[in-house]
Amino acid sequence: MDHRTGLIDRHGGAQGWHTVPWAAVCYEGAPSSIADARRFTGDFLRRTRARPGVAVPADAVRTAQLVVSELVTNACKYAPGPCLLELEVSRGVLEITVRDASPALPVVGAAGGPERIGRHGLEIVLALSESFEARREPVGKRVLARLALRA
Repeated sequence: MDHRTGLIDRHGGAQGWHTVPWAAVCYEGAPSSIADARRFTGDFLRRTRARPGVAVPADAVRTAQLVVSELVTNACKYAPGPCLLELEVSRGVLEITVRDASPALPVVGAAGGPERIGRHGLEIVLALSESFEARREPVGKRVLARLALRA
């Protein structure tokens, strides 16, 4: 398992250059990847919270872990091979990006009654995220969810 964390430079427009917390990890797609991704996200956000001037409320950590869990679950379940999880905090927003090898974009399951079991992950992600996008890439797809880090 490859873990990369650190700071990444992003161009801040008129305000100049700034540094933001960033982390990435690659998972092989095994079922254990889901719990590993939740742990990785919690650790990243706790380290980020320790930085001066960065607010990461405890409920935002739990929400981020749930969103990551759903996105990595989808990648492990529906895409062959590894997936890449990237986390970045900038201007009070956490960007969660999951890349995998499948070009099939995620879709919200059809509405159903109480007999519908499972397939609610994307609905959960959409309900918790400020924004969501999925797009095909030269290899596979990129799914991005943005979460506000406010109390």
